[in-house]
Amino acid sequence: MTKAELINEIAISTGYDKTTIGVIVESLMGHVKKSVSEGENVYLRGFGSFITKTRKAKVARNISASTSIPVPEHQIAAFKPAKEFAEAVRKTK
Repeated sequence: MTKAELINEIAISTGYDKTTIGVIVESLMGHVKKSVSEGENVYLRGFGSFITKTRKAKVARNISASTSIPVPEHQIAAFKPAKEFAEAVRKTK
């Protein structure tokens, strides 16, 4: 499902116009991005958590050039689905 399809589905189910729903979805995504980029986790009960994880420093290999490249410790964004969400996905397959 794309963002446009999501907006359309929400507009149909709520009766609000697509423009209003689009602004709300964009605002939600912007706030989640801002919070996670500032190191603050976002917890949506029954859906999941947007969190940051720390990747340890390592040495990567460039096989084609036979060289080693040091990769410093860095943060990555991650999503952890809620138990209910994960179970709902398992039941549909």
